[in-house]
Amino acid sequence: MRSDTLDRFLWDLAARVPAPGGGATAGLHLAQAAALLGMVARYSDGDRYARDADTILSVRNRADELRVVGIGLAEDDARAFAAVTAAYALPRGTEEEKAARSSAIGWALVEAGRVPARVVREAGQVIDLAERLRPIGNPNVITDVGAAADAARAAASTARLNVEINLAGITDPLARMELAEALDGVDDVLRRADKVTADVREQIRR
Repeated sequence: MRSDTLDRFLWDLAARVPAPGGGATAGLHLAQAAALLGMVARYSDGDRYARDADTILSVRNRADELRVVGIGLAEDDARAFAAVTAAYALPRGTEEEKAARSSAIGWALVEAGRVPARVVREAGQVIDLAERLRPIGNPNVITDVGAAADAARAAASTARLNVEINLAGITDPLARMELAEALDGVDDVLRRADKVTADVREQIRR
């Protein structure tokens, strides 16, 4: 996926194929959010920002890491959903085949749920960075901090949907608990993202 052109990815996204889909899009939302913060951090240099240089450098470095993580999660999601599709396609002519198919589906759904669960967690980290950078970043590109917060919000919200749809087919109680707990902080991530965007809008009105 990371070697595809944008046009190629969008054609694949629009095609009648199992993946990429919403889960991969959530990973790309995350990557775009992190990339925007990396850009703002790079514009926030020179004497004017010397007092906060260490914080800005820390934000930049972590944003660069999360950009790569987001792309990787987009790819992981596409692979995980392909595994779910393959599991549903397994034969079910005998009782043994039915049992094997059911087990494979359950396992594949758990793995497919874990990828967007991680997107939720990493989206919270992007919001952490946005909260740190917004008050000290270059005001000429501060709207990009708001754009990053909105993209991270979309990542978390979309990922939650993908965890929930996988939860619907999972019967293992421990796996269900693991994935349900991963969603506990989503509303807080969305609230914080909205606060960053609101703060940016207030800042540019001054």
